[in-house]
Amino acid sequence: MATFHDIIGQEQMKEHLLNTLSTGKISHAYIINGEKSSGKEFIAKVFAMALQCEREGVEPCQECRSCRQALSDNHPDIIRVSHEKPNSIGVDDIRLQVNNDVGIKPYSGPYKIYIINEAEKMTPQAQNALLKTLEEPPAYAVILLLTTNVNSLLPTILSRCVVLNMKPVADELVKKYLMEQLQVPDYRADVCVAFARGNIGKAKLLASSEEFENVKAEALSLLKYIQDMDLNEVIAAVKKITEYKLEINDYLDICAIWYRDALLFKATHDVNHLVFREELQALRRTAQHSSYEGIETILKALETAKRRLDANVNFELTMELLMLTIQENS
Repeated sequence: MATFHDIIGQEQMKEHLLNTLSTGKISHAYIINGEKSSGKEFIAKVFAMALQCEREGVEPCQECRSCRQALSDNHPDIIRVSHEKPNSIGVDDIRLQVNNDVGIKPYSGPYKIYIINEAEKMTPQAQNALLKTLEEPPAYAVILLLTTNVNSLLPTILSRCVVLNMKPVADELVKKYLMEQLQVPDYRADVCVAFARGNIGKAKLLASSEEFENVKAEALSLLKYIQDMDLNEVIAAVKKITEYKLEINDYLDICAIWYRDALLFKATHDVNHLVFREELQALRRTAQHSSYEGIETILKALETAKRRLDANVNFELTMELLMLTIQENS
């Protein structure tokens, strides 16, 4: 199913799009801006289906020929712009798939909808090419730009689009979704929710990822015993992290949540709000061995490590400095 009802959270965006459909005041271009995996593609799919639905309601009916084609990603008038280069959408991609195609009338639907995912990857030349279509679009054209970074788009593009921003989904809604729809157990759902920070796609990905479970196990085993390890053992553990495909930020987030749990337990002795409550004995040990200042220092060091890695500072050096800080303050 792909209806507005299936979109979790994003009430403002849903309201805007439903209002647009009920009044018939469809803009020629929309930007859906939000984190990777936050659900932009699903929202674009539902909106495109609703625009093309033969029953012309605000919700796609799921049953007409148009909806069935859209559900199977085979609708001739819903065009997903592709690009061969993984890190950029070039001027030829836009010219061939949008500019040279937009003049041809829709095959069957009332609209011709172009979905450009990862729009932040458009080169300036590609954006300028798209601008030509945005300046004088045919009445039936609707362009949906999905982006993780709205600031990467030219001001001239932004001024011609309706910008819709994804909002973090409330933790309780994410947890309810994981437990009811994916049958994720309570404790594991809490861990995924803590990591996802309101990103429903990321929560879903983590809930079904063996990689995540392995990385979590590696990180926790390091954090539990780091006081007793020598530097070579720590470095070996760090090198092991690179074997996993998950982003290093996920590993650092596991560490940060561990120390936030330790800080909370140290301050309150309350188990109920701990993310890693199944590791209570080890958390109690961390809380006893570390001072408040020590845990704060570790949390700051984790943020610093993230910034350094984002700035492409040497991975091993960054992680060695981080692990030494953790050892000194644990």
